Order: sequence, then C-alpha cells, then structure tokens
Amino acid sequence: MAFDFLVPVHDKLLAHCELLPLQALGNKIHKHTERKGLPVLANASFAIIGVNESRNAFEKKTEGLNLSAIRLQLYKLMMGNWNGTIVDLGDIEEGEEVNDTYFVVKEIIAELLEENIVAIVIGATQDITYPTYRAFDGLRNMVNLVAVDSRFDFGAEDDLISSHSYMSKIITDKPTNLFNFSNLGYQSYFCAQEEIDLMERLFFDAYRLGEISSDIGLAEPVLRDANIVSIDLRAVKASEISMSENFSPNGFTGKEICAIARYAGISDKVNVFGVYESDNTPQAYQLIAQILWYFIEGHNYRVLESPFINSEDFTKFIVPTDDEDLIYYKSNLTSRWWVEVPTILTSHNKSNSSALLPCMEQDYYDACNQIIPERWFKAYKKGFN
Repeated sequence: MAFDFLVPVHDKLLAHCELLPLQALGNKIHKHTERKGLPVLANASFAIIGVNESRNAFEKKTEGLNLSAIRLQLYKLMMGNWNGTIVDLGDIEEGEEVNDTYFVVKEIIAELLEENIVAIVIGATQDITYPTYRAFDGLRNMVNLVAVDSRFDFGAEDDLISSHSYMSKIITDKPTNLFNFSNLGYQSYFCAQEEIDLMERLFFDAYRLGEISSDIGLAEPVLRDANIVSIDLRAVKASEISMSENFSPNGFTGKEICAIARYAGISDKVNVFGVYESDNTPQAYQLIAQILWYFIEGHNYRVLESPFINSEDFTKFIVPTDDEDLIYYKSNLTSRWWVEVPTILTSHNKSNSSALLPCMEQDYYDACNQIIPERWFKAYKKGFN
C-alpha cells in the first residue's frame, strides 16, 4: 500500500504544537505521527503531503527541501472560520529510483481523489506535477492543468523529464488525459519563441506576468476550470522569497500569489494544489505557509453552481455576432460569468453538446462590441479538433 511509504511528521514539530495557542492550525490539523500512525481519512477535506524528491531538478540542489520548517510556519497560523477537516499525512522520501517516488505520489493522490479529498502537495521540484496528473488515469477522462510559472517547462524534445521539461511528458505520454493547459505569469525572456508557438498551436492559454499583475482577477476564470494547480515559486520575485540566483527580480508579489491561491481554493474543480521549487529560507517557508492558508480559506467559500444544473439562479444573455450567437450566463448568487462553447463528438467530448467556459464580465461586454474573447475562440477550435 502506497500509504506505507509515508514518513510521519517529526516529533519536534509535535512538541512545538503543544506551545501554540489552541486556535493555531498546529492544534487543529490531524497529523500522521510515529505513535498514533496515519490519521483517519473519513470526512477529511484536505490532505497535506510533502515530497522530498529533487533528483530531476533542473538546477541541481545541494540539500533537500526543509519540509518541517514549512510545516512549522503553517502550524503557527490561526485557523480560519472553516468547516473542513485537515489531515497531514507526512512526507514521501526519495525512492530507490525517481520513478519509484512518482509511483507512490500517483497512488496516494489517486486514493485521495477517490475519497474526494483535496490533495495539498509541497514538493521540492515541479516535475512532481507529472505523477499528480497521472493520478487521474482511469478516474477522469480529461484534465485541466494550470501552472503558475515564469516558464512553460516544455524543454527540448530529447530532454529527460526535469523540473523544466515535465510538461512535454504530460503532453506526449499515453494515456493523453490533458484537455487544457493554462499558464499564469510567464515571462517572455524565459520562453523560447518555439514554446510560445506551441502554446498557440495546441490552443493552450498563456498570460504574461504583466497581464495578471495589472488585473489579478484575470486569473479567477482560468483557475475556476482547473483540476490541478501547480505553483512554481520561481514565479515569485526574488525580493519576496529568496535572494538566490534561481529566483528572478521580476515576478508576482507575495500578495498576488496568495490571491491566486485563494482563487484556486474557491474553484470547485481543483482536486490537487501543489507548491514547488522553494529555497530553504525563512521568508520562503512563511510565504508557502500563507499560500496554503489562502488556498484553504478560498475552499471554505466554494459554491457549487452551474447554469446547466440550477438555471433559475442565472441570468442568460444572448449576444449575436457575425459568426454565431454567443450565450452568456451570470450567476445571481456570486456574480460569476460563463459562456457556452459549442462542441461536437470528438475524442475529448463524448457527445454533441455545449460546454461551459468560465469567463469575466468584460468578455460579455467585448462580445457586445463584436470582439470575440480569445479563450472562447481557443476552446471552440479545440472542440472541433
């Protein structure tokens, strides 16, 4: 059983929790301990897992990620007005081979998915996103992945999988479950033109750092449709997290990355939330803890709604355009917007139907001015390929 490979939370952390206020997360999270074993998963909303696998790091790391230090900062934070139960399953250490680690990650995430528990992964390197994606095999036909990253991580064709090339493996490996990939925060000088062209050819979505920073709300509709969210902390500016050469002077602020995490939590589709590529610095530990806090906070405000299910809670707008009518829906409860995307019978879509694409209110106004939203056009093209 894959859960047998989990290493318990360190005893020093348990001792520290006894010194924390009763309201602190360290006294609210059910932890995997040496003495008591694994916590009961029944009725759990979140499961925290550390993955200390770094052999596929693009920049070779001299030391593993200090997962206990990250936990210490998380445990210090105060519990919000939350209803969900949080369990900390401990850590997955390096297997004999990297693929052994991947296998354990895949099996544990798959079990959590079957139990409808949201997996929160703290990983040394972002290639761990690959086994979390593979965990959906046999459980879900198509998967939407959102990466918060300054790069696309496609790598060269002959690249072995690494933290800078894992996306190539996700795209090419069978079974191909990836329906859409979205990048939030790429920085053009880190991305080859061939990678940008590939994103266009595959009808994937990409948003430059400047776009998201100027309007953080642009991230919400993208994250609303995600099943997996993978955050590369190198998308955060160096001054916010670490002064090492692996981090760039440009990137998201701590406030912006926490807002993105909260949007991810609000999404009712996100099943796996991962944070990767940290340096071992006190500031980084605190930022990761706060990112996780905001994700859990967002989850508490999830609203399960769909115009196709509870249509009486939505206002429908029909916008005639030169090519066809665009049908928009606005939630009367949350004021969120969706637009219909017509699809046909394809390998991605098993019936002739319409899909719903999360969007912004501005997309509706643009359509009224005969400006077709780019995300709608890409989704439309994908449905007919």
